Amino acid sequence: MCLPLSARLRSTISKVGLPVAAVLLVILIWQLICSLGSVPKYILPSPLDVAGAFGEDWQLMLSHARVTLTETFIGLFLGIAVGFLMAVVMDRFAIVRKMIYPIVVVSQTIPTVAIAPLLVIWLGYQMLPKIILIILVVFFPITISLLEGFSSVDADTVRLMRSMGASRMQIFRYVKFPNSLGQFFSSLKISVSYAVVSAVVSEWIGGTEGLGCYMTRVRKSFSSDKMFAVIILISVISLVLIWLTSVLQKVCMPWERVNKERK
Repeated sequence: MCLPLSARLRSTISKVGLPVAAVLLVILIWQLICSLGSVPKYILPSPLDVAGAFGEDWQLMLSHARVTLTETFIGLFLGIAVGFLMAVVMDRFAIVRKMIYPIVVVSQTIPTVAIAPLLVIWLGYQMLPKIILIILVVFFPITISLLEGFSSVDADTVRLMRSMGASRMQIFRYVKFPNSLGQFFSSLKISVSYAVVSAVVSEWIGGTEGLGCYMTRVRKSFSSDKMFAVIILISVISLVLIWLTSVLQKVCMPWERVNKERK
């Protein structure tokens, strides 16, 4: 059932208008604090200074952003593939799950900033160590979420499929995989932001291109306005990727929208 226009308008305002208003309020307070002159500009530049820095260096920032996004997408794709394969294998073979699951959990206790320098030492300053770091960060939430989705399938449904002569592949395709999509997209929203941050951290520690490398250079030159500008750019990139993930979820899971409309 479609919502009345007024109800849809209120829903849009609550979802979009209120967050935008909150961001504008923060920017206004930030500008007022800087206008009072109580904080030196080299410590906290004003929003106008940050906008000016972005306008001055936007071509260079976008050039570095292309490198970071390339690393992010490659690492994210491979991380999803690794996580999916691991989840499928652990769901299929109980003994493999008992052997690998603890190792997967332990791998996430190692800080990213500790792994990144080692990867740079072992693999150099090119794109490969950045991609591997992103894979290491991304595959864990993907693996765990898919594994939980596979395991939470209704047992009666599985028994019904088996009684009708369904194969393991058919049960996976028509029951387990659709059941895990909700958990998968929830973890993917986390993974895309982790992927961007991991790419920037690895570039910061060792690299010649990318937003992390750009941050290192402006930090050494004490250009705090440019530092704030690139931080905001990284946040915007992460938010856009999360939004695109939500759009993809709606496309891949149209039944969720139908269920919400019925409610």
